[in-house]
Amino acid sequence: MSDNRSPTVSETFARRLHVLTSPAVGDVLARGLRGIEKESLRVVPGGSLAMTPHPRELGSALTHPLLTTDYSEALIELITATEHDAALTLAQLDELHRFVYAHLGEELLWTHSMPGRLPEDNEIPIAEYGTSNIGRLKHVYRQGLALRYGRTMQCIAGIHYNYSLNEEAWRLLHAAEPSPATAIDYQSARYFALIRNFRRTSWLLMYLFGASPALDRGFLRGKPHTLETFDADTLYRPYATSLRMSDLGYSNTTAQAALRPDYDTLSGYLDALARAVSEPYAPYEAIGTHRNGEWMQINTNVLQIENEFYSTIRPKRIAQSGERPLHALAARGVQYVEIRCLDIDPFEPCGISLEAARFLDAYALVCALDDSPPLPGEAQAEANANFGRVTLEGRKPGLALTRDGHEVPLVQWGNELLDKMERAARALDVVSGGDAHVRALAAQRAKLADPEATPSARVLRTMRERGQSFFAFGLAQSEAHAAYFRARPLDAATARAADELAARSLAQQAELERDEAPDSFDAFVAAYRGYTLERFSV
Repeated sequence: MSDNRSPTVSETFARRLHVLTSPAVGDVLARGLRGIEKESLRVVPGGSLAMTPHPRELGSALTHPLLTTDYSEALIELITATEHDAALTLAQLDELHRFVYAHLGEELLWTHSMPGRLPEDNEIPIAEYGTSNIGRLKHVYRQGLALRYGRTMQCIAGIHYNYSLNEEAWRLLHAAEPSPATAIDYQSARYFALIRNFRRTSWLLMYLFGASPALDRGFLRGKPHTLETFDADTLYRPYATSLRMSDLGYSNTTAQAALRPDYDTLSGYLDALARAVSEPYAPYEAIGTHRNGEWMQINTNVLQIENEFYSTIRPKRIAQSGERPLHALAARGVQYVEIRCLDIDPFEPCGISLEAARFLDAYALVCALDDSPPLPGEAQAEANANFGRVTLEGRKPGLALTRDGHEVPLVQWGNELLDKMERAARALDVVSGGDAHVRALAAQRAKLADPEATPSARVLRTMRERGQSFFAFGLAQSEAHAAYFRARPLDAATARAADELAARSLAQQAELERDEAPDSFDAFVAAYRGYTLERFSV
């Protein structure tokens, strides 16, 4: 059998990192961007799901750039602007929490990825976005999700981490690796290389940052499962890291189970998703698009829209007004990646620590610069199996994963990855000053040495020490974080600016609704669907 050890640093990675750290290029590594999107369920003081509308004081969920809702009216989403320094991103996220808490009354933000006590599935409120055509489309899309997957699963929350290198970095690398590709095509190809490396190794993020080893018994609605009993109200797996990202949570289900996007090229990826948003799926056709004259889903295809694909990472490009995400990617290439597999850390008021963000920056840089072989179907299956194994039993002593068809101990592979990240962390510290990235790496290495140091182990240990169910633990953490934010109100100028932004968003929604004919929605949906088929017929 061949040697399973990967080289600590590949020649390709070392060469590319040298290009970006040469004194002649200055601080190009420090000019990448990162942003955070954080979802949280609003709950009432006793911990049950809030049935109230999205607070008007927070602005319009349709048009506010920083505060919106995801699936449910109760599932608020806080969105930071992008920053060069993760510390500034986290400071923005903290500020958004403080503004939200100023307008929540007695309600709390649930500080866990898995929900607490939910009403009956059909009573979970679907997000409302007003009467404009785009607002109605967003609501109908969510109605479709309810029909396809149920409302309960849509109440799972998480952290999305958006990452990009500065475009000058890609130009420098392109110049050092001459090829006939255009600058846009080269940049897109490198982001897809990042995605392939991420898909192969993102099990490591589940081990290090997974924080959902338990859930409320009621979440499963009586469905069969393989979980164990923690207490009368709580189910868990003793070595699980992230039930949220396991086959109990955000796994690909039903029609998505057969969807295998091509991660080798942008064109292949676009073709795969274009087929999914264009090809009918018989069980969805049986449901239809209308019920009692009302729209229930946008279409009966495998995916209603491209964002319905539940992926751990997505290539992204900021879309222009009215532009579909697939068209934005096809027209102008990949601009950044969205890392979507992070659990909310219930021990962090903002749901993610600065230390975790520093680590993610170093990890993503390695994924971007390292060798990245193609990811055919069998390699995707291997990566998926490793990821799933770690979500359910990542802390199991002696756990082995599969790499290129051969077993390798999780701890060995993890340390090899961290060894590779050491140079990336040091390079980031050189351009940013200090040693924050190296210290973040050391903290994660300690978790590999001691599984009890992981967030998932800490959750279970805390529940046992306090004699708490999952629900009681979640409520106690939510109350503690609420007190933390409420004790630190925004200063008057910042609060006034946030209020003005909320008011402008309400005015923008009202303007949209005034300018559209009330009977134009059917034509709007037809044009929306036709746009997809016309642009991406394959």
